[in-house]
Amino acid sequence: MTLYTDIPTRSEIDALWQAEAPAAVSIYLETSPTSPGEAERIAYKNGVRDALAQLGDADKEAFAALAEQLAVLEDENSGDFWRHQARSLAVFATPASLRSFRLPNRLTPAAVGGTRFFVKPLMRAVTFPQTAFVLALAQRSVRLLETVPDAPPREVRVPDMPADVASAVGKSSIKDRAPIRRVQGAEGQKLRMAQFSRLVDSALREVLPGHGVPLVLAATEPLDSIFRAHCRYPDLVPHSVPGNPEGRGDGELVTEARAILDGWYGDRLDEEKRTFAERFEHGRTSTDVADLARFATNGAVDTLFVDIDANIPGEVDDLGEVTFGGSAALGLVDEIARRAWLSGARLLAVRHEDVPGGGDVAGTLRYAPTG
Repeated sequence: MTLYTDIPTRSEIDALWQAEAPAAVSIYLETSPTSPGEAERIAYKNGVRDALAQLGDADKEAFAALAEQLAVLEDENSGDFWRHQARSLAVFATPASLRSFRLPNRLTPAAVGGTRFFVKPLMRAVTFPQTAFVLALAQRSVRLLETVPDAPPREVRVPDMPADVASAVGKSSIKDRAPIRRVQGAEGQKLRMAQFSRLVDSALREVLPGHGVPLVLAATEPLDSIFRAHCRYPDLVPHSVPGNPEGRGDGELVTEARAILDGWYGDRLDEEKRTFAERFEHGRTSTDVADLARFATNGAVDTLFVDIDANIPGEVDDLGEVTFGGSAALGLVDEIARRAWLSGARLLAVRHEDVPGGGDVAGTLRYAPTG
């Protein structure tokens, strides 16, 4: 089973949250990588109907153009789009654009129509991407695996990937004398491994995303430390699968890598909570929705925790003042998240129990508020 995923980049999320159109639709669907796709297509059609029904006062020309954009996916047959899915599908459309993301996370189905996109659920895939890569690196072999939950690993073909240390640097043996200062022995071997690591890193950049998807290393010392010194991929996980990966099956490596990932995600979230507790002591946190709306508007939020399923009806004006209630399609938590993200804050889309203070939203601040 292959999980087809499209994890959004920061620039793509920026564009979604900055978009404002006379009519905009956001649809989230449950999908399955083993489904032939017909059930998902029907669910999408129903979502389109529900979202368009929320645009009762939209301009007729804009409404027609939007419906035409949405119909593109409904009738999509080329490339077997509906048969090549992950666990959720997010679709965003305006009269002039259509963008979709296949996500490894299980997200709550939703269909929203308005003038802005409903982006908050998408952030779950950014906070905790369920897909990951595992680099099995040894002196005599190297392979890249892609892994998602509940599916066997898939080996990724990497053009120009060196086969081993010796051949990568044009030597018959890693113990050959190096041309620079005639270094040899252990020092020469480390030099060869560094050259090999640079070539591996360069090849990986052609297939790995720019950021956002973790890379777990399976290697032994000293190659582990040497590769880390030369790797430029920003999401290399700090913990490695121990032991020599040569002779070990893909499934075994991935099982250990996923355990490392689970622990790493948990450690990161615990560290964020500890930071929140420390800043609470210095008056640099908030769990109040109205206060956080003002802080987000003024660019004062450093890290924002949001309950991925929370919805508080209301609106935020240009000064950050909150009006509770009403029938706005997007609620206060979504707008606070949007303003915080666009001001450069880090956004953690978590379950309710992981929001500090037990509310729907919480934030650490860049400075202590005055007055």
